[in-house]
Amino acid sequence: MRKAKGTLQGEDSTKGLVLKMALELSMSKWKVAFGWEEKSRYVTIGARDLDRLQEEIGKARKRFGLEEGVGVLSCYEAGRDGFWLHRYLRSKGVENLVVDSSSIEVSRRKRRAKTDRLDARKLLGMLVRHGGGERGFWSVVRVPGEEEEGARHLHRELEVLRKERTMHRNRIQSLLILQGVVVKNPSGRKFLVELEGMRRWDGQGIPEEMKRRIIREHGRLRTVEEQIYALKKEEERRVREGADEAMGKVRKLMSLVGIGMMSSYKFVREAFGWREFRNRKEVGALAGLTPTPYDSGGRGREQGVSKAGNGRIRALAVEMAWVWNRFQPRSKLSQWYQERFEGGGKRMRRIGIVALARRLLIALWRYLEKGVIPEGARLRPARALITGPKA
Repeated sequence: MRKAKGTLQGEDSTKGLVLKMALELSMSKWKVAFGWEEKSRYVTIGARDLDRLQEEIGKARKRFGLEEGVGVLSCYEAGRDGFWLHRYLRSKGVENLVVDSSSIEVSRRKRRAKTDRLDARKLLGMLVRHGGGERGFWSVVRVPGEEEEGARHLHRELEVLRKERTMHRNRIQSLLILQGVVVKNPSGRKFLVELEGMRRWDGQGIPEEMKRRIIREHGRLRTVEEQIYALKKEEERRVREGADEAMGKVRKLMSLVGIGMMSSYKFVREAFGWREFRNRKEVGALAGLTPTPYDSGGRGREQGVSKAGNGRIRALAVEMAWVWNRFQPRSKLSQWYQERFEGGGKRMRRIGIVALARRLLIALWRYLEKGVIPEGARLRPARALITGPKA
């Protein structure tokens, strides 16, 4: 496992006398499993009862006959609670691991027993294996700093608002189509004026109750659009005026033709701004764009990409691959795609664009970290960085 800030800093901290603690979290109750050599202890505490958690750690030390100074190595699955518990445990001197729940091995029986106690026992067993030096059986989440985590809220809120905007638009259009009226863009400021003059299938106006509902829906739509506008302006301001390393990387990505401000901002905040990669395999794994072979006995086939990484980065990388192929047709990456996949059908082009997305992601990482410009790529003039395309 790669060393990472905010998680276990290498194997040395797991050596020696360490009390193991696994937490199975839920909204109302937490199952806590303690392990020491061949002994174990299981308790249930109220969710987020930190005083009780510290009390149970002390009781476990006494139960196992350990001195007060014996360290604690803990883990829990990444989920609804996020990373606040990780930061709390570390502030109390506890070494903690946040584990990717999808990476935990499970029984392949058709009907397997599953309870919070069994899950806690499973986590404890895997934590013991990890403390013993075994690696490769689970994935540990790279925990961002509080500043890096907070910086992701702006573009993620924009994602939510854009989905809400689409929802409100579709609802208005659906209500009107019930009366035989088709409207392409219900977002315009003059829409309410136009609504008064709309006529349904029989030449009559829109029914009064439906009209009132549409007006309320349009009000919510306008509120969402105003918030989107304000957040986009804030994003532009941060990119233009930001003096930190992350905003420098955003502007550097924007210097490539075809990569606009929103994509650059998201790439950096989700991946390149605070994560550290050792090689291209780690970059591809982040986005879940690594191949998944299946080779058992005489049967062998390729199952496609793993999709085990950051879904936002994966979706953005695929989208940017299409844009790159359009705006950077003379680059080596685009020529590779055109020669190998452009002549095929739609399915082959979709397969090829995923392969191009992985290569593009690696090329952008090398560009940011080592200054290697993708071969054949065109750069945008410095004066056009903020006013360029919003892709």
